[in-house]
Amino acid sequence: MTDSKTMPSSDSYKGWLYKWTNYIKGYQKRWFVLQNGLLSYYRNQAEMAHTCRGTINLANAFIHTEDSCSFVISNGGTQTYHLKASSEVERQKWVTALELAKAKAIRMMESGISEDGDYVVFNFYKEKTDSEEDEDLISQPDKDELQNTLRTLGAKLEDLNTCNDLIVKHGAALQKSLSELEQLDNSTDTATRIKSVNERATLFRITSSAMINACSDFLDLAQTQGKRWQRLLQHEHEQRVRLEDMVEQIAKQQQNLEKQARKSLAAANLHSKIDTNDTEPKVEGSEEEEDDFFDALDIQHTEYQVALPHKPSMHKGLRRVGSDVSQISLDSLGAGYQRQDYDSSESDAEGDNEARVIATARKQSKTKMGQPGTPVRTRRANSLRKRRSAILERPNHTLNLWGIMKNCIGRDLSKIPMPVNFSEPLSMLQRLTEEFEYSEILDTAAACEDSCEQLAYVAAFTISAYATTSFRTGKPFNPLLGETYECDRRDDYGWRVISEQVSHHPPTAAMYAEGRDWALWQEFTMSSKFRGKYLAITPLGIAHLRFNKSGNHYTWRKVTTTVHNIIVGKLWVDNHGEMDIVNHTNGDLCHLKYSQYSYFSRETPRKVTGVVADRNGQTNWVLTGMWDEKIEGAKVLSCTTSSKGKPVFESGPSKVLWKKNPIPPGNEKMYNFTQLAVELNEMEPGVAPTDSRLRPDQRSMENQDWDGANKEKLKLEEKQRLARKRREAEAEQAASEGREYVPYEPAWFKKTKDQQTGNLIHMYTHEYWEAKEKQDWGRCLDIYL
Repeated sequence: MTDSKTMPSSDSYKGWLYKWTNYIKGYQKRWFVLQNGLLSYYRNQAEMAHTCRGTINLANAFIHTEDSCSFVISNGGTQTYHLKASSEVERQKWVTALELAKAKAIRMMESGISEDGDYVVFNFYKEKTDSEEDEDLISQPDKDELQNTLRTLGAKLEDLNTCNDLIVKHGAALQKSLSELEQLDNSTDTATRIKSVNERATLFRITSSAMINACSDFLDLAQTQGKRWQRLLQHEHEQRVRLEDMVEQIAKQQQNLEKQARKSLAAANLHSKIDTNDTEPKVEGSEEEEDDFFDALDIQHTEYQVALPHKPSMHKGLRRVGSDVSQISLDSLGAGYQRQDYDSSESDAEGDNEARVIATARKQSKTKMGQPGTPVRTRRANSLRKRRSAILERPNHTLNLWGIMKNCIGRDLSKIPMPVNFSEPLSMLQRLTEEFEYSEILDTAAACEDSCEQLAYVAAFTISAYATTSFRTGKPFNPLLGETYECDRRDDYGWRVISEQVSHHPPTAAMYAEGRDWALWQEFTMSSKFRGKYLAITPLGIAHLRFNKSGNHYTWRKVTTTVHNIIVGKLWVDNHGEMDIVNHTNGDLCHLKYSQYSYFSRETPRKVTGVVADRNGQTNWVLTGMWDEKIEGAKVLSCTTSSKGKPVFESGPSKVLWKKNPIPPGNEKMYNFTQLAVELNEMEPGVAPTDSRLRPDQRSMENQDWDGANKEKLKLEEKQRLARKRREAEAEQAASEGREYVPYEPAWFKKTKDQQTGNLIHMYTHEYWEAKEKQDWGRCLDIYL
């Protein structure tokens, strides 16, 4: 349907596509234009001169292909385009053009350069000369040109290798012929041998000439491109220096503004709080307190959007208007779903005062699994061991933040050598285990007979995993390759978990958890970028959940997490994006939307909305709430048609599917840990020698020895680096010797094809707990010092 008949060669592309508009009109034909990293659409080509119907910036967009002709473009926030091409070939052309445009837009955004080569940000601080503009125009890297140059150089190098092999071959044959010629006495044979020598000498001369020509071409090409690459490198270096200066200047300006704001606040409070008997009253909010501002204001609104998937039979918006029985109306523009006010002031101080049963369990004893829906306090009281309730308080260490961060802009988080000052004394494997704090939701879901109700509880469980992220800003330790973590909580929570770091680049963790009536496994890897003021973390792995009784198998991907105010201000975390939870057994689907915070948005911060639909697209449940408080669900009872021809749904009363546990007192001094987090790093006998509890740097940090922790961390990283180089050297040696090299393999997980998604995934081998009973740790690596 597009005008172009060839594959796109740049980020400029245009043509017809079908765009999903609403659930009444379905897909509509629209004219799309891709230019300068922006995708815009119009009703027809004539509208390009005066009316643009919508535009999405590809720099921050995600592009997903769904079937042979459909694909989705989303910026993780308010804009999502569900598009369909006329054929698979057209779809692939568009996806290729969009990926090229996205890569170029990201590159220009990171370097601060617009399409025409001018500085977008820096022109506010420095005027550029004509020579500098010409230099920028010359220095702009073109991806296709660089790729072609590299391919040409690679081809020339292959020619050189081929010529070298031929020279060696013909040289050996020529030498052999000369030796045979010297040993001949018969004149007849001598003439024949001389002819053979001449032929071989001719072949050797031709091959040598070809190699000389190839060397000359390679040298000319390298010299031609060398100066250009030097200018490109110099340009990138200058861009980075200017970016560092700009970010540092902005950080200083923001700090000065905050100080001025504190002074203004102090002056305002001075008039209302000054005591006539005091000559020097204490002023709250003064500079000595060094309080930081929380940029994300907790603004409450009465309505918020319910995001729905692209299937035509699923509903665009719902509005709750009743109490016991609710009317829910459809609006093609997206109606709001009225929520009840949540009382987050409830606390349960009695939980920390209740007595626990203190008993010593034998190491090989078999414990009874926890009952579904058992309250947290009761479960812990029934535990077979007394667990710690606190750790040492976090010391107040100062750090030159800017000196470390200025060299990290634009880099992957996993490749930044961060000191422990930014961390919390838990590894990423332990942080993944925290997701099972509200495992009673899965126990309740396992007992559900209705698959849609079960899916609603599963959705609530996935949301509960983000409950602690609103106030937990510490970075967990990056696990070492081969590091493991086990957590057996069958005596109180009813589950046990085993995790292992199965890959170092990219960093990937595999986890397997088993409860009484369910099993959950996932492969966690992520893409993270530091952008100066915020850090964006995008999980890439897929989580699986299977219930033993019903046999229902669910999968989902996690949403994006963004940490704000990295340089200046108080850190705060936002989770945003869309999540689809799919039941592969019967086709049920739950679509969740995590609303992204924005200064200019009327959306309630930390809001989550969603719907649960069956395989036919019929909505059965609606979900509303906040990912740091609680989630409620309401069952859809019936569907009627309004006077305007729009469907109206009736829902029953809502019920709480999940609610956050009270925060332990004094947790702000203990890295904002929950009670479960405090218990995760507690030493236990009989664990594997690669267990996270045994990490010397993590243990030193928990014991308040931060200087020692930083030293241990450097030693562990150097040891891991040497091990990686050793494996690379072994692989090169095996290749040179023509033998097969066996790469690194995890101890407790094996890479295999996922039956549900078709992707390769590390699956648990079900051998760890048996090895623990025998204390057979022969397969574990020596990763600690």
